[in-house]
Amino acid sequence: MERKRISRKNNLRKLVTGTLILIFCVTALHGCKNNQVHTPTDSKQTDVPTGILTDTATDNTTDNKLDSSVIKDYTLSNSENTNLKELTFIYNDNIVGISDLVDDEKLESILGEAEEIKSHTYSYDDGLNMDMLVGFTEKQYKYPGLEIKTINTYKDEKFFIFQIKITDSSYSTIRDIKVGDSVKKLKEAYPEGNLLGNGTANEEDDFQYLTANYDEGIKFHIKNELIESILMYKLLD
Repeated sequence: MERKRISRKNNLRKLVTGTLILIFCVTALHGCKNNQVHTPTDSKQTDVPTGILTDTATDNTTDNKLDSSVIKDYTLSNSENTNLKELTFIYNDNIVGISDLVDDEKLESILGEAEEIKSHTYSYDDGLNMDMLVGFTEKQYKYPGLEIKTINTYKDEKFFIFQIKITDSSYSTIRDIKVGDSVKKLKEAYPEGNLLGNGTANEEDDFQYLTANYDEGIKFHIKNELIESILMYKLLD
């Protein structure tokens, strides 16, 4: 009897010891797991150059004739594929838009001879405080009711359009909005846009439409409920 009692006591002691060892191992394993450094898969970062002067410049120098397939249902959500289409104006069945690569000859073939062409190369002492553009050259083209600003790219010194200002009804947006159109027609054509001010009938206001990436857009200046000017732009900073 005494021998059986001792045996049961030894078995109980082994069971308790084994349980304690098991608890210790589980605790240690849990602690190691919590302290593990996780490395997400496929998370390698690729340095994307800011490319403020190159990222969407496109060489459309071969053919700027308007294609009916360019004008699509504008109620579709914005995407990279629709951004440049939206920032385009139509003139005599030709299309010209933000980020188009152009030169004097190209613009003259589409718009005729410019009334004035000005050029400026940015420097630290030009008084314009545009340090991020130092070394770049901006060219401005002036036509009746139209001003186009271009700037050269990083790599190949080609020039692309970054600003278009329209003050004449001869030029329309891709959604068929022109200077002189009513605010009502504008809102119907650009339901995604919004008035920046109060929008009262006797005051001036701006109606803004932004593309998906928010650094490009169109600003319509409103006066007496009519569109007075249209500004298409791409931010350079």
